[in-house]
Order: sequence, then structure tokens, then C-alpha cells
Amino acid sequence: MPKATTDTIATLLESAIEETEDAEVHYKLRTALQLLDVVERRQESAIDLLTDEEFDGELRERLEELGYL
Repeated sequence: MPKATTDTIATLLESAIEETEDAEVHYKLRTALQLLDVVERRQESAIDLLTDEEFDGELRERLEELGYL
């Protein structure tokens, strides 16, 4: 998931938190923000691992196009 996408999701969740007074909804939205952070960290770890690997030119190009490298 590209960083811009996760930033947009985080912004939407934060905005929703600001617009509601319901404590249960706040809890669910904050939990979603925390889970989004976990996804970002796992993605960064995977990208770091992939970056260190040796791939043939075509595979490396495809991974770059998909945003993994």
C-alpha cells in the first residue's frame, strides 16, 4: 500500500474521530489507526527485505512498477 494511500486513510479516520462524540466509535476508529500503523510497518519491513534481494531485471522492474521497490 503506497504511503500516500495510508496517509489518506489515516487522515479520513482522524477526521471521523473529530466529527463524532461517540466513545465507542472513537475507540473503533483509534483501533483502525493503530492497525493501519501496523500495516505500514510490515510493508516497510517487506520493502527493506526486497530491496536487499537480487532480482533479474524484468522482475525488479515489475516490483518497482507495483511500488514494492
